[in-house]
Amino acid sequence: MSVNEKRIRYLNKTSKSGGPILYWMSRDQRIRDNWAFVLAFQLACSRQSPFAVVFTLTPHFLGAGLRQYQFMMDGLCEVETELADLGIGFWLHIGEPAATIVEVVHQCRAGSVVTDFDPLHIKRQWKQELCRETNVEVLEVDAHNIVPAWETSSKLEFAARTIRPKIHRLLPEFLEPFSALEPLPTKFRLDVPKVDWDITRKAVNIETVSRSEEYIIPGGQAGHNALAQCVESKLIGYDTRRNDPLTDGQSGLSPYFHFGQLAPQRAALDVMSAKHIPENDKQAFLEELIVRRELSDNFCLYQSSYDTIDGAPDWAHKTLDAHRNDARSATYTFAEFESAQTHSSLWNAAQSEMVKAGKMHGYMRMYWAKKILEWTPSPEIAIDIALRLNDTYQLDGRDPNGVTGVMWSICGVHDRAFKERPIFGKIRYMNEAGCRRKFDVDGYIARWT
Repeated sequence: MSVNEKRIRYLNKTSKSGGPILYWMSRDQRIRDNWAFVLAFQLACSRQSPFAVVFTLTPHFLGAGLRQYQFMMDGLCEVETELADLGIGFWLHIGEPAATIVEVVHQCRAGSVVTDFDPLHIKRQWKQELCRETNVEVLEVDAHNIVPAWETSSKLEFAARTIRPKIHRLLPEFLEPFSALEPLPTKFRLDVPKVDWDITRKAVNIETVSRSEEYIIPGGQAGHNALAQCVESKLIGYDTRRNDPLTDGQSGLSPYFHFGQLAPQRAALDVMSAKHIPENDKQAFLEELIVRRELSDNFCLYQSSYDTIDGAPDWAHKTLDAHRNDARSATYTFAEFESAQTHSSLWNAAQSEMVKAGKMHGYMRMYWAKKILEWTPSPEIAIDIALRLNDTYQLDGRDPNGVTGVMWSICGVHDRAFKERPIFGKIRYMNEAGCRRKFDVDGYIARWT
């Protein structure tokens, strides 16, 4: 199995030859169905160089809490076991990731580093520091998107309707099957000590985490099991059931995609080959999985202000600015939002769902973010509060999807102008009455209060 060269970007080219090959795992925390891992494995074999996988763990990352670290750590334990079965060592280092990976590269005299594509600022800064502080060859692989983000488009796309035909045109080339993994030949194995998971967990105080009844089982195997359940039964009726927060109508796969424990490409292949799923349900799921998710990566890749009001389209920026001094019926502090102490039982229920379960139904995420805009003194404050809450409590927070969702709700990103009204201006409006027309609001409140 070879990796399509269009999936690969050279971040640092060098004439240096020899030395171990390192796969710096970050966004795609899996071995199965991982083009970045495949490339690193192939480089080691073709160059007859030692090979190992390294993960750099920072105890503080964009507001992530113990829940997210627990989910990630359990998945990484599984990764170490799978690598051991292939005869491949797994290094886990704790510290500031950029400085740590630089130290690892110098320590083992690495010849090449293969790493995951990620459009977030902080991940790009880590890679820039690696390239600046070493002369090692660095190759970045987009193993997260089915169509590599830079192949889909070279610019910021306006909306789903502009990026959709570009993705669909390229899918036949990139939506290819994966092959089974093979053990690494003994002569290429790098001696790496086993991870001391007790020390690692204590570094982020994970031993204090309690699992609620809503706990989502982490790890690659759990992700594949969840996907199998989706293919077997959950996607039947998906087109109509997905927008009802009281039905189990969504896939539930987003935490596995976020932590890279499950490849979106695997999900697409399995769903597309399932003959028993009605075509409208299949297409609705694939639209969310491929077009909407990859549109979010496009936004964060090409919009440098993706998490501030400067990232809003011009029309939205103007209309929000024109209404920034409009009277608010109520305003709340971050602490009041966090503890679900608003006048709205529906909003409080959505916040409680996120805090208790580590997730929020997709339809409610939109309502939730728009009400933060309505109940804060300015769009800037609304963006900050929505992103902080999202990143702290959502298992799939700190992700282009979450950022783009907040920016769609508050700043009209990837949307159009609507009828003008106070506070929102021409930003799409949502209220409780609209929710009541779509689902049993009282039942949802009772479920999460």
